[in-house]
Amino acid sequence: MNEVSPDLQTRSPWSPQYGVDRLTVQSVNRPVTGALSVPGSKSYSNRALIIAALAHGPSRLSGVLKSDDSYWCIDALQRLGVNVSVEGDAVTIQGCEGAWPNPTGTLFLGASGTLARFLPGALAIAATGTWHLTAGARLTERPLGPLLRCLQQLGAKFDYDDQQQRLPFTLTATGLHGGEVSISGDTSSQFISGLLLCAPYATDEVQIHVTSPIVQQAYVKMTIDLMRQFGVNVVSDEDLREFVIAPTRYQGADVELEADASTSCYFLALAAVTGGEVTVRNLPYATSQPDIGMVDLLERMGCRAVRTGPTVTLTGPSRAQGGSVLRGGFTVSMRAMSDQAVTLAAIAPFADAPITITEVAHIRAHESDRIRAICESLQRVGIRVDEHEDGLTIYPGQPQFATLPSYDDHRIAMSLAVLAAGGSGAEILDPGCVSKTCPTYFELLSQLGVDVIGL
Repeated sequence: MNEVSPDLQTRSPWSPQYGVDRLTVQSVNRPVTGALSVPGSKSYSNRALIIAALAHGPSRLSGVLKSDDSYWCIDALQRLGVNVSVEGDAVTIQGCEGAWPNPTGTLFLGASGTLARFLPGALAIAATGTWHLTAGARLTERPLGPLLRCLQQLGAKFDYDDQQQRLPFTLTATGLHGGEVSISGDTSSQFISGLLLCAPYATDEVQIHVTSPIVQQAYVKMTIDLMRQFGVNVVSDEDLREFVIAPTRYQGADVELEADASTSCYFLALAAVTGGEVTVRNLPYATSQPDIGMVDLLERMGCRAVRTGPTVTLTGPSRAQGGSVLRGGFTVSMRAMSDQAVTLAAIAPFADAPITITEVAHIRAHESDRIRAICESLQRVGIRVDEHEDGLTIYPGQPQFATLPSYDDHRIAMSLAVLAAGGSGAEILDPGCVSKTCPTYFELLSQLGVDVIGL
């Protein structure tokens, strides 16, 4: 696969300006200890931005993640004529009620999978409008077919530049008429969230039938929760296989967004592999973000977690004896928190027995083929790994220093930094790719005492 071909056009002004194409993360030979506040949730941020733009009246969103994904979302809304102002991590939006002030134009989505899944439906609800949607190279390869077919059934029209049912395309809006649609749940929960977000603006009731179990139910629950905060109710069954959304409108609201649980896990994993103690100050364990389940998994591996109000503290096992620090010897499905599959893979070499990760075949179609990317990375540092279609098996070992491509994938880069700190260090290429979800990631590592050369 292509190792070092960063899609630089997807970087935004919110990307870190490292001035280098590589950073070296040094080995940490002591427990990492400290406390930090983690930037806001990417998943909440883009959902809230889209809903607020569709709402009646103004909204104020605090704790918005300032990353590439949220930048391109705000950029698209502003190009649509929405009044959006940003001050620190707070964003104020004057909703347009689905009548986009600029009914034509070109919208660039960067590398944002959430934006590619949430914006088409939001555009399609307009009574009139024609927009050309483009994106970075990797995003044009990612699947959109199930969502776009449903939107077509509800009244949207798409004209494709190259491949059918993929970006780039031109969307022509004449409003959504409502009705029944069926969609699979096993490719991406974002397809279902994309339908839910626009459904209240159809002229008639929308019924969504999910024909297979949703790959990550928690993200759909997150969407429903945010919709309710803006005044829209979604009726669903317990298994999230049937949804009914009546015609209604979002109302502007003031919403405070949580820290990003996915990003938090890298710092907790750092404590795990160094025998240290890290506290995330702004991550409530009661969050609906599915990656909070990584805390439970780290406990299973021998760590100790303390959950107090808005904070989580993770203490890793002692490394005093110089041997393996974590417990392995198990197989785990990471389907429900698949963004953490590569995090677990990066810390698995420090366990006392092999760990097998299953049910994450869908992450091959993310920013990179994540299964292949993490397998190649582990092999580069001398760790034995078996690649499976839906996961991998990682064997215990001592990672050696190596130069590691990040595959233009923020989750690969962040996981490899943890691997390097717990092992013998590593040189990480294209560190700026972390700007997709956490532009300050390497600075935060440095603040915790990890030596990062090249910042």
